[in-house]
Amino acid sequence: MTFKIALACLAVAVLSLQGCKSERPSAVAPDRAALATMERIALAANSCWFKSGDAAFAAYRLAPELNSFSGRPRILAVPRHSPESRPLLVVQAEGNPARLDAFGPMMEGSQAERIRKDVTRWASGGRGC
Repeated sequence: MTFKIALACLAVAVLSLQGCKSERPSAVAPDRAALATMERIALAANSCWFKSGDAAFAAYRLAPELNSFSGRPRILAVPRHSPESRPLLVVQAEGNPARLDAFGPMMEGSQAERIRKDVTRWASGGRGC
């Protein structure tokens, strides 16, 4: 008799737990606002371009300007040993959803297509270099 009671209790417990089973979580879309987009881009660019030892960016350093009162957060690539110099790359975003713009001498050089692809991927929520 005790075995039947234990089995019945187990069956009730299993059935009640199945009601608690959560659905598979859906993928969370990245925030598309300008600031959130530029934060993602800044973190990825710093990691992939500047901190990784990438030869294409070895002569530059990242200068983030994310707290922008103009509503256009941006990152800059400036000469490594002369950070006060004119930026060679500006990547900025504006609005929600963010409209991206990248300009400067580096966008006219051999790295332009790579920069464009990386920035687009990171803005869309992609990770990695």
